[in-house]
Amino acid sequence: MKQKLLTTLATLSLTLLSPQSIATDTTVIYAGSVLLGAKQTLEKQRTIIIKDNIITDIVKGFPSVVELKLPDAHVFDLKNQFVLPGLIDMHVHVTFERDATVNPHQWLTEYEADNALRSIKYLKRSLDAGFTSVRDLGGNYKVIFPLKRAVERGDITGPRIFAAGNAITATGGHGDLHGYRKEVSDVMTSSLGVCNGADDCRRAVRNVIKNGADVIKITATGGVLSNTAAGVNQQLSDDELAAIVDTAHHLGRKVTAHAHGTQGINAALKAGVDSIEHGSYLTKESMELFNKTNAYLVPTLLAGATVSKEVLSNPNMPTAIADKVREVAPKMEASFKLALKNKVNIAFGTDSGVSRHGLNADEFVLLVKYGMSEKQAIMSATVDAAKLLGQQDRLGQLSVGKQADIISVNGSPLDDITTLKNVQFVMKAGNVYKNQL
Repeated sequence: MKQKLLTTLATLSLTLLSPQSIATDTTVIYAGSVLLGAKQTLEKQRTIIIKDNIITDIVKGFPSVVELKLPDAHVFDLKNQFVLPGLIDMHVHVTFERDATVNPHQWLTEYEADNALRSIKYLKRSLDAGFTSVRDLGGNYKVIFPLKRAVERGDITGPRIFAAGNAITATGGHGDLHGYRKEVSDVMTSSLGVCNGADDCRRAVRNVIKNGADVIKITATGGVLSNTAAGVNQQLSDDELAAIVDTAHHLGRKVTAHAHGTQGINAALKAGVDSIEHGSYLTKESMELFNKTNAYLVPTLLAGATVSKEVLSNPNMPTAIADKVREVAPKMEASFKLALKNKVNIAFGTDSGVSRHGLNADEFVLLVKYGMSEKQAIMSATVDAAKLLGQQDRLGQLSVGKQADIISVNGSPLDDITTLKNVQFVMKAGNVYKNQL
């Protein structure tokens, strides 16, 4: 009787373990259609073998586990599925989600823990949507880095996080706090990334890296959603931009610039940033600079579409923000098309947090609508995103030696990109987090 009780308890404990805890040493996936390698080549009937969370072999056909000499392997039958690498979103904000119905002053009543706890559901939604990695570009360092560590430990479920923490911004810039009396702003604003002058900006970069930044996010221009009628022109000086990029690169960090206005975009590119976020007002000179420096554009078309809808229905949107939405959002399509025509490097990014987490794949629809092929759009969120992330050696493609980040959908996204809006199977680092087959 005692032995039976112990066996029952052991079985129950295994049932309650998280996906992180139950990964088997060897997994076999039978893939009906699959995108393989750095060129995302479409192949049929492939078997993917995974050991210790790494892809160790990809073979033709569907050999049995006995034929593979892996009789104890865990098998996932995706023969009727289209299989592709886990997706990467290069611009998210996992610590918040814009909601026009919420009291805009709610944050004054809350603690960092409130944002962290809400973020748990945002992370789960993103992973369920097939995004196994995200780059968080601007969040309170007291929230985002504990979340990152919690995901790494397996305490909570979500994509792996590469985070900037607090953005580097000029006093009064897009990354600073606006719309409140000075006493409130002084208490509530973190000075971690606020800087003035080249030397002070070097200090700010060092400070955010000291506190955990994987990448440096700078606000080179004004922003649409900051509550100030300051426009979207350049806000960090050329000297400040150069100091930020030089310091970050010397400390082994890439730099991405939030930039809408042309002057700020071009100044950031001249300073040597690795990518531009949004890029709403691109010009011929911008194209030349992108192609000269091999920088990437992360267009965030979904953010523009989201706020364009909100401005029509949210009477509480501050006038300073609403005016910028009406001015800037319509420009994003033309700039994206210009970049695409000039063969600028483009990586996938949604600015989720402005839009709802978990709806990231809506960006694919806009990319294709505005001129990308379905394959180009997929590569922007896999191979190209991994390159910009500096993780091409382990993420972004299904190849031997890469992390086993694998998703599947019903039907071919090469024929209909909207299939990516309904992901059936999600594996991250060899662990299955969603299986609706």
